[in-house]
Amino acid sequence: MKSVEVIIPAWNEEKNIHRVIDKLLETKSSFAEIRSIIVVDNNSTDNTADVALRAGASVVREGKRGYGQACLTGIANLSKPDVVLFIDGDGSDFPEEWPDIVKLIADDKCDLVVGSRNLGKAESDALLPQARFGNLLATSLMKFIYNSPFSDLGPFRAISYEKLEYLQMADLDFGWTVEMQLKALRYNLRCSEVSVSYRKRHSGKSKVTGTLTGTFFAAKKILSLVGLEYLYKLKKFFSSNITEQSYAKK
Repeated sequence: MKSVEVIIPAWNEEKNIHRVIDKLLETKSSFAEIRSIIVVDNNSTDNTADVALRAGASVVREGKRGYGQACLTGIANLSKPDVVLFIDGDGSDFPEEWPDIVKLIADDKCDLVVGSRNLGKAESDALLPQARFGNLLATSLMKFIYNSPFSDLGPFRAISYEKLEYLQMADLDFGWTVEMQLKALRYNLRCSEVSVSYRKRHSGKSKVTGTLTGTFFAAKKILSLVGLEYLYKLKKFFSSNITEQSYAKK
């Protein structure tokens, strides 16, 4: 039985967070069990932390805003599980699908598994047009660079704890998910995706695609990371060719 610890970055999700925690704890699996749920309260101004505690999660407070910052704080509070599961606290994902995401890692067939909303069933308008376009563009570029298997940058994902440590994640905001996928591809981790369901959030609006400003900065960060990865790949390619030519001349 593999141990799973869940990280939920959350900012002002008092009306949504309990549903996510309840479903995670209710859903059982024959091959893995959730050992703990860590909600990282990212400087919320509502009762997110209190609601999460009452629902059965542990709460860590992170005063510095940023999606990646919250995830890094969650990682710092892990107890070396076999698998780390990430999910947002807005209720858009279906937490009861967590065994589907974890199974390939529990079976030692994958290191990173991303839940793809494009492959699964999604409510109408659950994924906003700007999010769909951004995902399509970023994942298409990733396929061009690395022949990537990914069709989505969704936040509902699982990774082996050992490989997560190896990736040395660093992004502090909107680039967190794409950084993880790019690094996993760069270092030849075993990557896959599974279909997941998706719905409109129960309350509030997206912190990323809910505003034009959030959408712009997220797109800018994601595309810059993909662009830098392409430059890294080109540099590595030309460096390798120069080395081979040098040996050939000897």
